[in-house]
Amino acid sequence: MDKSTHNTRFIPATATREGAGVTVFRTIGTPALRNYDPFLMLDHISSNNPADYIAGFPSHPHRGFITFTYMLDGQMIHQDSMGNTGNLGPGSAQWMKAASGIIHSEMPKQENSLLRGFQLWINLPAAHKMDRPEYLEYAASAFPVVNTSDYTLKVLIGNYADTFAPIRDDITEVSFFDVQVLPGRSFQLHAPTKCSGFLYPYEGAGQLNGSNVASQTLVIADIEDNPVEFTAGSQGARFLAVHGKPIDEPIVQYGPFVMNTREEIEQAKKDYESNQFVRDQAWIYQGK
Repeated sequence: MDKSTHNTRFIPATATREGAGVTVFRTIGTPALRNYDPFLMLDHISSNNPADYIAGFPSHPHRGFITFTYMLDGQMIHQDSMGNTGNLGPGSAQWMKAASGIIHSEMPKQENSLLRGFQLWINLPAAHKMDRPEYLEYAASAFPVVNTSDYTLKVLIGNYADTFAPIRDDITEVSFFDVQVLPGRSFQLHAPTKCSGFLYPYEGAGQLNGSNVASQTLVIADIEDNPVEFTAGSQGARFLAVHGKPIDEPIVQYGPFVMNTREEIEQAKKDYESNQFVRDQAWIYQGK
């Protein structure tokens, strides 16, 4: 159950099964938080037990949004209806703008050991839901890292001050950082006005503006007027820091289809069932 402290909400991750039987820890996209405009879902995979992930995510469709996948440990193979293939290894990331429609699969390459990473679903406005699909994939070395005496910050989407990621989202202006804070040190998250922002600690624990925050807990904070400050505990902490511009449009979701109206959902279902789902060739760039 989520709780509120002033303008801050704490939502613990819920274990659920997805794909062919993969255990994921979900925060956005649960009964506690159906969506957080422009974000539709946040899943966290973290297990060294093959039974939790080996079945993977066989071929399935997406329409109307973007998926961003960030791997921490292990390897995941991607294949899709546009002919893209990729091997996501530790520290790498994939930006897939499904838009009008992509059918893809995500399958673990490994058969044992730790598999750990995240997938974030980012909504698209009505004017861009039927755009041509796009696909970006980058190795860990492509993402810049900001080093300070208190923390290190990996810039995965958008920019942090004058440090820019290779992935930019000009539609929803998303920024996505992986932050590691030293024990007892602090990090302040600033964001543009009229943005939705959250933190997700996944290693260690700490305090946010004086409130205790446990690992695997999504923290939604009011970052428009005042920056939020995260102070790591005695073991340090590592977390995602994400913000984006709300779209403020109706959200109608049916599994992997996210549109604005029920009629558009019915059309997506009809297109998929009649093999008319994939309409355009994707714009492809596989970064190094």
